[in-house]
Amino acid sequence: MRRFPDGFLFGVATSGHQTEGDNTSSDTWFLENVAPTVFAERSGRACNSWQLWRDDLDLVQAMGLGAFRFSVEWARVEPEEGGFSTEALDHYAAIVDSCSQRGLAAVVTLNHMTCPHWFAARGGWLDPAAPELFARYCDQVMRHFGDRITMAVTLNEPNLPQLLSWADVPESVQKLERAILEAASAAAGVPRYRVSNIMLPEEFDAMRDGMTAGHLAARTAIKARRPDLPVGLSIAIVDDRVAGDDATLRDRKRAEVYDHWLRLASDDDFIGIQNYESAVYDADRLLPPLPGATLHQLGSAIDPTSLGGAVRYAYQVSGVPVFVTEHGVGVDDDALRADFIEPSLAGLLDAIDDGVPVLGYCHWTLLDNFEWAAGYRFHFGLHTVDRETFARTPKPSTARYAAIATSRTLP
Repeated sequence: MRRFPDGFLFGVATSGHQTEGDNTSSDTWFLENVAPTVFAERSGRACNSWQLWRDDLDLVQAMGLGAFRFSVEWARVEPEEGGFSTEALDHYAAIVDSCSQRGLAAVVTLNHMTCPHWFAARGGWLDPAAPELFARYCDQVMRHFGDRITMAVTLNEPNLPQLLSWADVPESVQKLERAILEAASAAAGVPRYRVSNIMLPEEFDAMRDGMTAGHLAARTAIKARRPDLPVGLSIAIVDDRVAGDDATLRDRKRAEVYDHWLRLASDDDFIGIQNYESAVYDADRLLPPLPGATLHQLGSAIDPTSLGGAVRYAYQVSGVPVFVTEHGVGVDDDALRADFIEPSLAGLLDAIDDGVPVLGYCHWTLLDNFEWAAGYRFHFGLHTVDRETFARTPKPSTARYAAIATSRTLP
């Protein structure tokens, strides 16, 4: 039997907007309700986790896990600019305290892509004041319950729009994204309504600069309250590979999509990575999946080896410990998920054995939830959620993951 290192955290990840429901003060809620919209459906009550969060923690505890990653919704904490909600802060503090009571490390994400509506109306991360505003919010969170959390993730997937620009996104979708931002700007009565998960290509660099400054300002605010708290950010990372000898295209993608954030993380306590797939490039193009490959809902081949490759690359560039903040597979057939977990973790353990410092692994996700533009069509959860009653039901993959996490071993 192969054993994971002492202190390695096995956990599960969630995010506020995707599970809590009725996040009405957020930019994403606003975009869901303008026309045109890229969203297949509205988030609505999502998984009703704002009310059922104790049930969610029961599920995590029942699996024998050691960590729960969740996000604090800035839009709930500061629904109006400068007006902080004690009720929302107390709510999240209760989750942190309940994690502690259950022996769960609280891994808190301070911005899981959604921001307050008022922040987007100011231009989002294009606003020169954005870093200061984000840091002020982070300080409020730290002051309220930062002494009881285990790790802090400032930003979730700030590189996602750049990553998606390498996907084969139809021109019609690109035009729709531009149209939705124009519609949102008009509806809000502002010159530019900007969000972090739908970006215009000509604004990629400026948005990246704003989010970089936001991360640095947030880290300073967090460390001012608690210097010992591990702080990092999480990026989306595909295990990009090369067919043949010419790595030019693959390396250009790495330079555009990942390297800025990995180098930024070199001054952090860890780098969070979120991996779902691999990609193979020759000198000219992305190669299609091999004939007969089993595909997941993102459209690429299910590949358990992608996690180990992504972890190795992230450590190679950043030089800091890696925390797998998300990893999973979107499928309707849970047998595919159950069979995916063990070989994925075996590849992760191979990387650890080769000297890559990996702090932990959080599977995405606890519940079938709202998957952004795809609505509720994609299923990444270890539990199903009844869309009417919100009853949670474990899938067979839950037991498979729990067995590894509780034994801390692999065959």
